[in-house]
Amino acid sequence: MLVDVILPQLGESVTEGTIAKWLVKEGDSIQKDQPIASIATDKADSDLPSPVTGRVAKLLFSEGDVVPVKTRIAQVEEGAGGAGARAPAKVVPPSIPPPAPVPDVSAAPGRSAMGGPLATPTARKAALENDVSLERVKGTGDRGRVTRDDVIRTANASGPKEPAPAPAPAIEPPQPRTTAETQKIAQLINQGGGFVPPIPGVGFGAFKVPAYRPVDGDRVVPFTRRRRLTADHMTYSKFASPHVVTVAEVDLHKASKLRDANKERYKAEGMSLTMLAFVVVATARALRESPAMNARVLDEAYVVLHDVNIGVAVDSPDGLVVPVVRRADELGVRGIVRAIDDLARRAKAGKITIDDLSGATFSVSNPGLKGNLFGGAIINQPNVGILRMGEIQKRVVVVDSGDGEDQIAIHPVMYVALSYDHRVVDGVAANAFLWRVTEILEKGELEV
Repeated sequence: MLVDVILPQLGESVTEGTIAKWLVKEGDSIQKDQPIASIATDKADSDLPSPVTGRVAKLLFSEGDVVPVKTRIAQVEEGAGGAGARAPAKVVPPSIPPPAPVPDVSAAPGRSAMGGPLATPTARKAALENDVSLERVKGTGDRGRVTRDDVIRTANASGPKEPAPAPAPAIEPPQPRTTAETQKIAQLINQGGGFVPPIPGVGFGAFKVPAYRPVDGDRVVPFTRRRRLTADHMTYSKFASPHVVTVAEVDLHKASKLRDANKERYKAEGMSLTMLAFVVVATARALRESPAMNARVLDEAYVVLHDVNIGVAVDSPDGLVVPVVRRADELGVRGIVRAIDDLARRAKAGKITIDDLSGATFSVSNPGLKGNLFGGAIINQPNVGILRMGEIQKRVVVVDSGDGEDQIAIHPVMYVALSYDHRVVDGVAANAFLWRVTEILEKGELEV
């Protein structure tokens, strides 16, 4: 029996995925849950497992093809080599509607299943870097696929670029808005009750964004899909959420002593006891005590969320990603350390999944050793708050000696900055939350 391999919904905002690499070929024997393909999205890359044990009957797309979610991408003949004489039957998961018919990719050499040119990932990158349209590149690869060499050959054959236009006068007369700009502004007025926000690439009111004029030595870097979505996310967050930033100074004397006393024991178990873990523990506990910070905004209401899921920014080959530590308030220091280590390890190996990146209710940002004094982070939508750690420095502080006398001491100190959404979080709730995070860290109320 033929079983369809369906590209699943890879997160609530993901509508398509790119087949980065087939991990099997037609005719291969395969076990259930064995990775069959590596799927790339704007959020992360993940491996797609086989739904059954059997033999790979057909791969319906090529590497580099962009495929809509809920589309059949391959078929596996279930059983031991498909020796039986049963007629093939199509199996569709009950929760997924039947996919649209798959185009016959063999009928259009040089074209992908989505209608665009077949091209390798390196060829697409080279096309962006050299301002070459793949539509005018003759592919010499398998089935007419465009390779990087094809792109470079086309770029070199195009001859030198046109010279840059002469510099414009220092003062340009105001230009009338285009019809599209006028319609956009009218739409924004209708939506926003009269407020007209800045329009990217257009301007605001009397101000108009000056046109870019190339200068020798400039390097234009095209947006990747992931970078463009990140930029849109950040712009939306700043526009939609009225950000307020409040900062606290944290004396880490007791927390640092606790870490120094236990870090070798954790290291022997293959884990890193970091100050980030302490901050996540304190944040999770404070969120449970201050539920207003663990919320999201709807159109006409807001939701105080039950689960405390903390997104933690970690580095990956494709840049910063924010995987999620789920139900962090139910985990102690050891559980948080183990979760962060696992997420960081898989992120660096490029093995982070869409599920790992979904469902955060609050975020903690750790810029690392070179994080500077403090900074106000942009809220990770749809959360209503994000806590950014600053660098840890030794500073002179005033401490109570215990007998009522103040003393001067040198302690490790860190500034933490809370950015919160003033639509639903007021200053009292935000300051109480940050005060509690500070108190937990300063008292060393952490069981390691």
